[in-house]
Amino acid sequence: MIRTELIAPVPVLLKRHARARGDKVAFEDEDTSVTYADLDASTARLGGHLVDMGIEVGDRVAIFVPNSVAWVQACLAIVRTGAVCVPISHDASEAEVLYRLQDAQCRCLFTTADKYPLVASRLDDLPDLARIVVAGAESCRKGVVRYEPLLESTPRNVSRDTEDIDCASYIVYTSGTTGKAKGVLLSTRGNLWVVAAGWASIAGLDENDVVLSPLPLFHSYALNLSVLAILAVGATEYILNRFSTERALSRLKEGRFTVLPGVPTMFHYLLEGAQGDADIGKTALRLCLSAGAIMPATLNRNFEQHFGAPLLDGYGITETSTMVTLNWPVGPRVMGSCGLPLPGLQVRIVDPASGRDSEPGAEGELIVRGPNLMLGYHRKEAETSAAVRDGWYHTGDLAKADPNGFLTITGRLKELIIRGGQNIAPAEIEETVNRHEAVLDCAVVGRAHPHLGEEPVVFVVAREGAEKDAEALRAFCRERLSAYKVPAEVRWTDAIPRTGSGKIIRFKLGELLDRRSE
Repeated sequence: MIRTELIAPVPVLLKRHARARGDKVAFEDEDTSVTYADLDASTARLGGHLVDMGIEVGDRVAIFVPNSVAWVQACLAIVRTGAVCVPISHDASEAEVLYRLQDAQCRCLFTTADKYPLVASRLDDLPDLARIVVAGAESCRKGVVRYEPLLESTPRNVSRDTEDIDCASYIVYTSGTTGKAKGVLLSTRGNLWVVAAGWASIAGLDENDVVLSPLPLFHSYALNLSVLAILAVGATEYILNRFSTERALSRLKEGRFTVLPGVPTMFHYLLEGAQGDADIGKTALRLCLSAGAIMPATLNRNFEQHFGAPLLDGYGITETSTMVTLNWPVGPRVMGSCGLPLPGLQVRIVDPASGRDSEPGAEGELIVRGPNLMLGYHRKEAETSAAVRDGWYHTGDLAKADPNGFLTITGRLKELIIRGGQNIAPAEIEETVNRHEAVLDCAVVGRAHPHLGEEPVVFVVAREGAEKDAEALRAFCRERLSAYKVPAEVRWTDAIPRTGSGKIIRFKLGELLDRRSE
């Protein structure tokens, strides 16, 4: 059953919980915490100050702030005024920040004292940016506003408290793994539908849960689960300012956290860090949730066995307000599968060339239709028309379904390696390589070959102290993969470049390759 009562305007949710559980902690970080009553009051004041600054309905307001309670307060204040929230990674480069502020035509920016100089140096390139709100600043120059006083002082105007949940409320930029990032226009209804149909109805997230979130809040997965879902159900969340294996494990052993969301890379490092720690199985965890990238079946099994809590994998994309599928905590599961479509969501697997539905069990492109679909790409009508055809969003992801409907993501259309006419999914090779005892992490990319077209090359991060034996690793692959899938070369590296959601940034690895045949 979809919990439709959770689909409501942000001001309504804030006031609902302020009345029902005002003294309960809503969000906390290592420096501060905020109750539901305080969250309602502080975001109302902050929203009123935005109105004082001349922010109109539909204006874009960016958040260039690290994971924190302040991030959440800024986000909710922006939305309750009817403006559009534009999250930007606090680790973004100057070029990335500038592109997003320009592309979204942001009128206002929330940032921190240490990042303010980066923006200030490029103000001539940002004619739309009228106001900058800075957190942690002792003093500000003209035209810049300190964040902290806004939370406590009374604005001249009240927050608009818009109740339109179908308009664009967020512009979340894609990870840009294959090119220029696109701004995805998302509504509050679409996001909260995912909460109502997925996190609450399937995962059982409710007001009794205490969530430990290491997810980067600028990402759609975290915006949906770690901000809006927490608000919708009235749970409590501790926000890590960034993921750290040591800090996450230390927090888990406090025994108060019931839910841990993450991406496969995080669970991989948590499992690695918890080896030999018998106490880790005594946490209060009832559930772990994974999305953002493909979850290897081996990692899923090993994590559950060591931590004593189910790890439910799901598949989501920014363009669908995050989730499309999710595994259930009850009933059968298929390890390596990303689960079943959310109730009320339509999915098809089609042949990319013909557009016709693929045969059962056959691989094809996953396309999606439902109430969580994006409103489009900001200022990119052609790209929107190419991605959404006849109401169906074409994900660009390859998938297959078993007879019971469990979906498995097998790769990306654009990432397929075609060797001598045979298709190779990088994820299949990565799943195999990751099983080798010397491998901590890996990623596969295609390299041009004069006769075969392409051949796979694997980049590998070795475990500490492990022998870097490339031929032994290739022999390991030959025992488990068809000959044409065995990597032509093993390249050792210190780290695999990934997005905040854990997706491999393959073009960066491709740039390292010598594309001439050896």
